[in-house]
Amino acid sequence: MNTNRTLSLLVACALAVTAAVARSQTVKITPLGSHAGEFCARDRATIFEDPTGVRILYDAGQSVTGAGDPRLGTVHIVLLSHAHGDHMGDRKMSALGAGSCESPDTVSAAPHSTTAEIAAAKNAAVMMIADMGVFIGRKIANIRGQPTAACAGNAVPYAAPCLALVQLGGARAFKAQGAARAVEITAVPASHASHVSRALLDEQERKALEADELTPDLGPPSGFVIRFTNGLVAYLSGDTGIHADMRTVVHDFHRAKLAYLNLGPNAISPRAAAFAIDTLVRPVSVVVSHANEAATSGGRLLPGTRTKAFIDLVKTRPVYLSLSGRTMEFDDKAKCVAGC
Repeated sequence: MNTNRTLSLLVACALAVTAAVARSQTVKITPLGSHAGEFCARDRATIFEDPTGVRILYDAGQSVTGAGDPRLGTVHIVLLSHAHGDHMGDRKMSALGAGSCESPDTVSAAPHSTTAEIAAAKNAAVMMIADMGVFIGRKIANIRGQPTAACAGNAVPYAAPCLALVQLGGARAFKAQGAARAVEITAVPASHASHVSRALLDEQERKALEADELTPDLGPPSGFVIRFTNGLVAYLSGDTGIHADMRTVVHDFHRAKLAYLNLGPNAISPRAAAFAIDTLVRPVSVVVSHANEAATSGGRLLPGTRTKAFIDLVKTRPVYLSLSGRTMEFDDKAKCVAGC
């Protein structure tokens, strides 16, 4: 037998095994938008999956059909950045792909919200600012007919939905059964508002507030920093304008390598968002979400969009679109290794 050929085959096999192991250690990110393969106006919901199998739903919003949405699969943790209806989910899709990318067809999700509906059905841990979490906990209790308890321990899956409430800066860890390491999630500051839709209030409270066009505040808004078990640190901005904590907390302290950036026009301009990325957060890679526009057609970025303006301004790192149903995979260094 040719010794050199045998050695070459062994090296090739070793490299293949190494590549397979590396791939198994990626974090999978799957946007759940209103129209498959597109980046549309109401898109918010995203599934983050750790290599150990821990699955996180971020901002369920209005682009899912509710707890029965077949794209959800297992959900261990539900994150909610703030109380606005397009994030908490005061409405839901009438059917996947209904309406247009610019104007999806939705129906009311009242009185529960898509967030509470999904958490209740999936026996998920609800992690969010405490004021808002108490509200969602009551919605879950209304669905199930029993109180929503605090989460006991950090092992997922849980036997029932539970509350893992925090304040800004608070952290929780969640660990898959049999896993050596836990996924660590921290609530970080955002500069926005957090008022709940009146459609989700009971009738008496809703009528009392309608006269003065008031909506209740459910505590401060937040983003999240997730430290996955493969070492990837991701920053989920939530709705926010630029603020100094992007540098001091997100970059200097947490050292986030991947930014999942909301680009809502009522919070941040393309120029400000590019400044936040290039000067403050300084991640390796960026995924752009929540553009409040039909940013693509046929999966291709449209000219003249805010999303295109933002991407053109970011010169120093790759920016990926959150296309509905397309799973992106990132390694520990925030390099996209599949799906981008």
